[in-house]
Amino acid sequence: MRIAFSSNAYLKHTFDETAGRIAAIGYDGLELLADVPHAWPAGLLEVQKQGIRDAMARTGLAFSNVNCFMMNAVADPRQPYWYPSFIDADRHYRQVRIDHTRRALSLCAELGAPHVTTEPGGPLEPGQSRQAAVDLFVEVLKPLAEHAERCGVLLLIEPEPGLLLETTDQYEEVADKVDAPSLGLNFDVGHAFCVGEDIPRAIARMARQIRHYHLEDIAATRVHHHLVPGTGAIDFAEVVGAIRGTGYDGWLTVELYPFQDDPDGAARRALEVLRPLVAPAVGA
Repeated sequence: MRIAFSSNAYLKHTFDETAGRIAAIGYDGLELLADVPHAWPAGLLEVQKQGIRDAMARTGLAFSNVNCFMMNAVADPRQPYWYPSFIDADRHYRQVRIDHTRRALSLCAELGAPHVTTEPGGPLEPGQSRQAAVDLFVEVLKPLAEHAERCGVLLLIEPEPGLLLETTDQYEEVADKVDAPSLGLNFDVGHAFCVGEDIPRAIARMARQIRHYHLEDIAATRVHHHLVPGTGAIDFAEVVGAIRGTGYDGWLTVELYPFQDDPDGAARRALEVLRPLVAPAVGA
């Protein structure tokens, strides 16, 4: 397993500077934010894509993932950093999310990254039944999964508290209906803790579908607010042990977007906690 850091904590920095800082702290990889100011796909010029490649080559970092969950560029007044959703009542708003995801999948392939992570369907709209929302989500996902397959990358859904898919069981319901080899699960450990999942059990049960992990800590209250690993209630030794027990050898990406005022400090403290837990697997 290798540890990466998400660039979504570095919204106050250029991508070039972000890559340099993450590499200097000692991470193996970087999760690229497909959003402003780093890589908003709708407005990304070829020279900017090459700049991203050059920065990654210069720092020796590898891509762990492309994060297309967040959409600060849209600045939707309902929720400025990730709306609109796949199940938005307004079809034009839904199309914004669909188009962004399609562009992010294409960008992922162009840059040689393995997959993108995206939102699990927004909260239910007024008067919308859960079944209608699930059906709409499946309808939207099928052509995106086909596009991912054509691009040779994966589309990973990330369950989140308060949204349509909160748990691994709910993810499975949708994945079974989409039935596409390019669809997978991004297992966010903090999110799973928030909704009360038995994390080791869920990791073991979902091992074949989990293609990437997000790591952050959460307070004992289970309120959804990302904390630096080691400062909340999650037992990361147990979590990493459970992941290792499945034979997973991919990326663990630390996601600490609330720490934009001191991303270096948060990244450094997280690595101090996680590196000793992951290190025994190196060379195994």
